[in-house]
Formats: sequence, C-alpha cells, structure tokens
Amino acid sequence: MSFSEMGVVALVVYLALLLGVSEVASRMRRDGSPSDHFLGGRELGVFVLFLTLYATAYSGNSLLGYPGKAYRSGFHFIMSTGFMMAIVVVFHILVPKLRPAAVQRGYVTPGDWVRDRFRHDRMGGGLTRMVSVLMIVALANFLLAQLKAMGEVASLVTGDMIPYSWGVIGLAGMILFYETRGGMRAVAWTDAAQGILMLVGLMTLLAWLMSSAGGLTAVTESVAATRPAAVALPDAEGVANWFSTIALLGLASVIYPQAIQRVYAAQSGRVLTRSMAWMTFMPLATTLVVTLIGVAAIPRLELASGVASDGVMPALLIEWSEEGAGSRLAAVLVFIGALSAIMSTADSCLLSLGSVLARDFLGKTGTDARDTRLGKMLAALVLVFIIPIALQRDITLWRLIELKMEILIQCVPAFLLALHWRRQSAGATLVGLLVGTGFAMTATLAGTSQWGGVHVGVIGLFLNGCVVVLLSLFSGKADRVATKRVVVPAD
Repeated sequence: MSFSEMGVVALVVYLALLLGVSEVASRMRRDGSPSDHFLGGRELGVFVLFLTLYATAYSGNSLLGYPGKAYRSGFHFIMSTGFMMAIVVVFHILVPKLRPAAVQRGYVTPGDWVRDRFRHDRMGGGLTRMVSVLMIVALANFLLAQLKAMGEVASLVTGDMIPYSWGVIGLAGMILFYETRGGMRAVAWTDAAQGILMLVGLMTLLAWLMSSAGGLTAVTESVAATRPAAVALPDAEGVANWFSTIALLGLASVIYPQAIQRVYAAQSGRVLTRSMAWMTFMPLATTLVVTLIGVAAIPRLELASGVASDGVMPALLIEWSEEGAGSRLAAVLVFIGALSAIMSTADSCLLSLGSVLARDFLGKTGTDARDTRLGKMLAALVLVFIIPIALQRDITLWRLIELKMEILIQCVPAFLLALHWRRQSAGATLVGLLVGTGFAMTATLAGTSQWGGVHVGVIGLFLNGCVVVLLSLFSGKADRVATKRVVVPAD
C-alpha cells in the first residue's frame, strides 16, 4: 500500500473515532445551557485542560505556517520560541485576577468580563460590542487559516486523492458536526488525543531529519552552503522585528476567546495553575522543533517562496515515506497528528465563534438551551461563509497569523489594563480601541505591514494605550465601583 493510500485509510479511521467521541460527549450533557455546552460544565481536569490548551495553541499555523516561515527565513525564526514563551508569561498576568471573577460571576465568554467590568459605565455596552467584533474577525481569520491548512495537508499527503477543496469542505463539515453534537467536552477530549499525536509526531519527524542529515552541525553547514543568508545574524531591523513579534503574539494570543474560555472551564484554580505550569515547557518541545524542521528542509527541498512554502511539512513526510514500510507507517502517524492538531484549533475557533456572536455581539446572555442553539446556528453560518474564501490559495499562513494578531492585540487594554487599573473608563477604552484598530487597518490597506521592523499592530497598540490612559485620567468619569477586588474562596 502506498503512502497516499495509507493516508486515506488512516484519515477515515481517525474521523470515525471522532464521531464516536462526539456521541459519548453528547450523552454526557447536563442541561444544554451555554455554560454546559461552551465550557463543558466547567469541569475540565488537569490532564485534559493541559492538552486542550496545548492542542489549541499549536495549530495549523504551528505545523504548516511556522515551518514555512522558518524555511523562508532560516535560523532567524528561532525567535518564535521566544514569543510562545511570552504567551505563558502574559497568561500569568491575566489569569490570577480574571479566574476568581469568572468563578464568582459565572462568565462564559470574554465579553462577559468586559460587560461586568464596565457595567456602571454608559459606554460599557458599546465597548463590549466593539471588542466582540474584533474577536469575531480574529476568530474568523483563525478558522480560515485552519481550513486552508487542513486542505493543504489532506491534498499533499494523499497525493491529491483527497483534493484541496474536498479536504476543506469535508473536514469542516466533520468539525461542525462533532462540535455541535458534543460541545466543549467533545472538543476538549479530541484535543487531548490530538495533542499527544502532535507531540509524538513532531519529535519523531525531527529525529529522522537530524539522523539522516548527520546531526544539527551537519544541518547548519548544509543550510549555510545552500542559502548563506539563512544562517546570518539579523540586522537592526531584524532585531526590532524579533521584539515586535514577541510583543504582537505574546500579548494578542492570551486574548484568544478560546484561550480565555479555557480559563473559565477549568475545574478549579489549582487545576488551571498546574496546567499552565506544564504549558511553560511546550515552546521548547513544539515551536523550537517545528522551526528546526523548517530550517532542516532548506537543503532538502526546493519550494517557491510564497504559499508553496507552507507545504514544507507534507513534502518532508512524503520524502520520509519513501525510505521503507516502517518509515511509511511513521509518516502516516505524523500526518494524522498534524491534521488532528489543525482540526483541534478549528473546532475551538468554531465553538468560541458561536458563543461570542450570540452572547457578546447580540447580547443573548441567557442560561437556557435556546441561547446555546442560537450560538450553534451562528457558528454554522460563519463556517459556510468562510469555506469559499478558504478555497483560494493565495496567501501564506504566516501572514494570516500577523493579520489576526494585529486586530486582536487592540483588545489588550480592555483585559490586561482593565484588570489592574481601577480608574480605566469604558469610553476611553473604546476610543483607544478605535484609534489603534483604525491605524493598523489603514496602514495594512495602504500596503504597509511594518515600520522599521515593528508591526503596525504593535504601533497601533501603543497609540491605543496612550489614548486609554490619557482619557481615563482626564475624563473624571472613570468607573471606580465595578472593579473592586473580587475576593472568593480558593477553588
């Protein structure tokens, strides 16, 4: 049996297992409420919470976009390990204050925090809706990236036995089915299995690459001979871009709606703390690994510099499979691990999309099954709208990451600053958000993504923060009531 045929069989078996998981999760539902469906009844334990955080954080962007970017950039992209570590650091600023409030107030979505924080401010409702709009755009972008990644992996690894369009449409339909059927329980349980597959698969692929090339020193020498610029030290603009990317992804990633909802869904504060402690080490086991995979591919593959470079991972799997039956089987397992990781992020995006649309944008903050059904329906409509866009293969996954983060990072003051500064007002936060977003979008539409290596989204955040602080200080209308420190028993 060829590698492509084995890939098709493995995919069918994997999808059948997903259907079984979704059925079990559906039968464990309690009441169909938004809290039960979107947060799994707030009962995720340490192991499942850690793996669902891991599988969601490391997605199609990590497994296709990062190796593609490393292939184009060379060793410069080693800084990606730094920005993934920055995410964990920023989480430790966010979680200690957000988690107790979420437990006491029963938050389901990110907008529940914004609504509650500024509940005595007449601009609070407008701010909540604007934050939800940016989160919806970012989630739609994230979902788009995952759909593109699923189509690419399915097409390239199966030798186009599953065409790109079939991969996008078919796998999107599967995600919609099990997410709608099983909610957060199905998503978290499948994430757990997907996280393990991804971690083992990446380690195995890197081991093969290094052993076949003769070790890291030999890889570096080969890369230097093939493309000297890939091992050169970055210039001043390159260093500025490193720090800009660390700020962009480190700050914006903690505002992912699906990440915030997992903070809410933890069984207890102790469970969340332990899961986050384990996450500290995952950049070394994942981001560093995919970067080395992309760099090691430079002397082995000849790919175009644009969208084609996102195919580094599938191309390596095909090459690996040609070495014999054992290698073919291992490559198939890595393929399933990569695809499952991509699907785990897509299902999380879809789940969060439904809840943010229903509760934060439309203001349906009820607790019965009707609000849950509305969220499911809205998520399905967005997915149907995004699929035709995903069928266009004209933008790299890394650029999609940057676009999403430059939008999402503008929500940072509404969370990180508002959690720690009692004088911040909703009006100032809304104006700052509009200024930062307007700047970033205008620059992007004008064809400028960076100034001196600094992302326009980071510059927009700086302007955003200045506006928030100045207007809050001088308006005299800051809300000093809603942000009294929440004291709850340790959970």
